Amino acid sequence: MARFDDIFELEPKLAGHGLRIGMVMSRFNADVGEGLLSACADELKKLGVAPADMAIATVPGALEIPLALLGMAGSGRFDALVALGCVIRGETYHFEIVSNESARGISEVQQRTGVPVANAVLTTEDDDQALSRMAQKGREAAQAAVEMVNLLKAFR
Repeated sequence: MARFDDIFELEPKLAGHGLRIGMVMSRFNADVGEGLLSACADELKKLGVAPADMAIATVPGALEIPLALLGMAGSGRFDALVALGCVIRGETYHFEIVSNESARGISEVQQRTGVPVANAVLTTEDDDQALSRMAQKGREAAQAAVEMVNLLKAFR
């Protein structure tokens, strides 16, 4: 295994003080969305983000999340964004379309704008999987958003 003791490493930084975070939540599968939002907002507060520096917009479903994120990113008001939602497998191909296209759109927003976007859109087989994963995924999204803002600042 290679050793890199002589290479400078940018350590992950989870300090959220002064950061402005926008969140977009799908209203489809609302119970899961609310669970994701609650866990995300709680974690952002623990990381030092003031509630006054958080904003939430809701959209009908996962496919609408990227457009709302793009609007938020373009506003210049946010340091990072979080996508919140849940797509649960059904009996048709629609699950794959929604899952793939929402993920592609979310990634495209951050690549086009340079604003970090944490993707907390769960894609699960059933309601039980979604409910069991929502709290952890919400917390992880908050951490990813804050970490990426700080990483990008370190590059400047």
